[in-house]
Amino acid sequence: MIFDEGSGPPLVVIPGVQGRWEWMRPALRALSARCRVISYSLGTAKTFAELVAQVGDVLERRGLQTAAVCGVSFGGLVAVKFAASHPERTSALVIVSTPSPSWAPSAVQARYLARPWLSTPAFLATSPGRMWPEIAAAIHGGPSRLRFCAEHVGRILAAPVVPAQMAARMKLTPGPELRADCTRIVARTLVITGEPVLDRVVPADSTREFVGLIGGAACTMMDGTGHIGLVTQPDRFARIVGEFVNGSSS
Repeated sequence: MIFDEGSGPPLVVIPGVQGRWEWMRPALRALSARCRVISYSLGTAKTFAELVAQVGDVLERRGLQTAAVCGVSFGGLVAVKFAASHPERTSALVIVSTPSPSWAPSAVQARYLARPWLSTPAFLATSPGRMWPEIAAAIHGGPSRLRFCAEHVGRILAAPVVPAQMAARMKLTPGPELRADCTRIVARTLVITGEPVLDRVVPADSTREFVGLIGGAACTMMDGTGHIGLVTQPDRFARIVGEFVNGSSS
């Protein structure tokens, strides 16, 4: 199933390592008021090149020759590689809370990658502690915070992930070789981070490295948010991305 809503300049949004566009639904819906928004779930892949090829396949299936490309977290790596490999098809590039080529997994993340199924219970048990500071900062009022949590958990349960597939995707990450790809990007580029103290998944400093790697890239920080600012504050995220994409198409 592919998400395809809205009108205006086309924007393909690539999900994070969990691979499900449904987790981003609030942001996609908010963006669809400003652009034609297309998103999809990551398929299985044996190489990183296959993940990049999926972007081109989505464009073909939607009848598009070019589009702006927005990658969220791990999806930003796919977006960078696509923009570098297909400059003629990339009208703009948006990188959201994405690990840089120099990023390396933490000890906890490395354990998860090594044993994804066995690590899943502990990962789920500790997720509320990691996410709550950001939720508390981004959303005002106890009832609103609890409503967001219930809705977000509902989205996750309705679009479950496969831990082994997540770990397999992370092992495909191109790493330092992505630096050379960054130098080949010609599309206007926007890098988005949350507050450093609130993003406990990908360090904001790591994402900001793309500003120095991609010529002319701009950067904006969504203060009061962390790694999931696109869903805790979807309208704000949509305004930032929508204005950039519409400006790139004019």
